[in-house]
Amino acid sequence: MNSVQTRSAERALSGGTWLIVCGAMLYSILTVTPLMAAHTAEAWDWTAPILPLVVDAAVVIVVKLDDVLARLGGQGGRWPIVLRWMTGLMTLALNTADSALKKDLVGVAVHSVAPLLLIVTAETSLAYRRAIARAVAAQEQQERAERERREQAARERAERARAEAREEREHAAMLAREQREHEAALAREQAEREERAAREERAERERREREREQREHERLTRERQARERAEAERRERAEQAERERREREERAARERAALLNRGPAAGKLPEDEARRIVAAAFSSDMSVRSAAELCGWSVGWVSARYAEHREPGARGAELAIASQ
Repeated sequence: MNSVQTRSAERALSGGTWLIVCGAMLYSILTVTPLMAAHTAEAWDWTAPILPLVVDAAVVIVVKLDDVLARLGGQGGRWPIVLRWMTGLMTLALNTADSALKKDLVGVAVHSVAPLLLIVTAETSLAYRRAIARAVAAQEQQERAERERREQAARERAERARAEAREEREHAAMLAREQREHEAALAREQAEREERAAREERAERERREREREQREHERLTRERQARERAEAERRERAEQAERERREREERAARERAALLNRGPAAGKLPEDEARRIVAAAFSSDMSVRSAAELCGWSVGWVSARYAEHREPGARGAELAIASQ
């Protein structure tokens, strides 16, 4: 049974019990009140219903507290049992007393139905409630055990899932570590290859640099040697030119000296010879008149030649004279 059916059964039991209790109380009041009124002073007839009400109130208390204790799974001890049977017997005695005094056995049997039914119902309902409480407790315990088994299974599944996840993480971490180690090994190999290539390239560059420096040194040596040879040749040519110049100057000086030491001309010399004499005189800073006396030409002609020698081409003319 589920909890809904159990609660439905408990409600049915509680409702039936209280219906029987209420009916028995009403029947007991109606039965016992005339008996109490007959055995009570006339001035206190109005107190006749009190005793059945007190007895029935004790019955209600017993039934209600037994219901509560049964629901809680507790035991009231001996006194609730004493109270329950005492109230039941009192109700039975009060309900059958009038018929028993009249020697009416049928009346005793009829009036004992409600009290006996009340006593048996109270005991039976108590037994039912306790049985239901035990069954509910057993069911709750079974459900709790089933819930605990489910929770344990869920915890075990969760633990297995965590273990599998942990194993997967460890496996993934191991794969990642191996991948990192592999990548690190590849990186080291690549770095070693690059370093080796860099060393080889550096060595090749240094070799080319040494070869270039050697070629540059050889080129500079050749250029220096060429410059030295050119310088030597230039100095030699300069010395040769200087010697030739000195020789020309010496020859020109001798020729000028020879031309100027001839003395005054006896007559007008040929123009070429006169020009040479004028050029020699101009180079020696002789006066126009002295040059005119040496060549036999007029002062004006000699002045004109002096003017020609003063122009930019005068040195060329002098060299031409010297070469002649």
